[in-house]
Amino acid sequence: MKAHCICLTNQKGGVGKTTTVVNLGVCLGQRGYNVLIVDNDPQGNATSGLGCRGTIHNGSLYEALRGSAVLREACLDTDFKGVSLLPSSPDLAGLESEWSQGQPWQHTLQRVLAECQDTYHYILIDNPPSLGLLSICGMTAARSLVIPVQCEYFALEGLHAILDSVQRVRRVLNTNLALAGFLLTLYDGRTRLSREVAAEVRHHFPAETFTTIIPRSVRVAEAPSHGLPVVTYDPNCAGAVAYQTWTQEFLDRESQRKSPVAREIKKIDRKPHTSS
Repeated sequence: MKAHCICLTNQKGGVGKTTTVVNLGVCLGQRGYNVLIVDNDPQGNATSGLGCRGTIHNGSLYEALRGSAVLREACLDTDFKGVSLLPSSPDLAGLESEWSQGQPWQHTLQRVLAECQDTYHYILIDNPPSLGLLSICGMTAARSLVIPVQCEYFALEGLHAILDSVQRVRRVLNTNLALAGFLLTLYDGRTRLSREVAAEVRHHFPAETFTTIIPRSVRVAEAPSHGLPVVTYDPNCAGAVAYQTWTQEFLDRESQRKSPVAREIKKIDRKPHTSS
């Protein structure tokens, strides 16, 4: 068994990235897979979203990247079947300044995660909402990318910047990096704006956009405050059902060799534009 490493990234905050990481991980665990969630964001939202804030004893991602903690000892068991966590800490915010002093950093996370490639079926990396060094490190370590896109104003404007960064990473650091797809999030079918943004993303990226849409939901927003993913907080709500449906769609696409998981990123290098 060699882990499939997936990075969820978007330079914009508030797009549902961490919520997607946490719920995907738990949904995969419920299906019998062993999953490691890597909290690559100094804000530590994935760590708190899994109820693990304050339980770090043997180091965090920061110490693992610096070589002062053993990865297997830093990983935490969670209360969710099959799901482990490599937690974040505020110290991670200072790592970029350490790296910028000349240390070769690009493959650091990839080397760290190589230690547990045979332990997990899936490794999910929750990137910070930026295009900085930590995000590049996450993309360099991954085999595929999921890019959440919120169905709100300005959503499309950032996609070209993301794809440019992905192209550079693929060209220089990780030639195996592929796009798993765009996931539409925070969708409110009652508003014209949500419908137009969803239609625009599908217009530009018809094959690369997942069919499942994650709706805007009070229950989805509430769940992290309880240290729970929505799929366990309220399994029957619309948001939880959508994440379960999307997880199956993700697995189905992965199993098909010609799915977007295997597409080369250069085939989708098209600049999106917002509708007037």
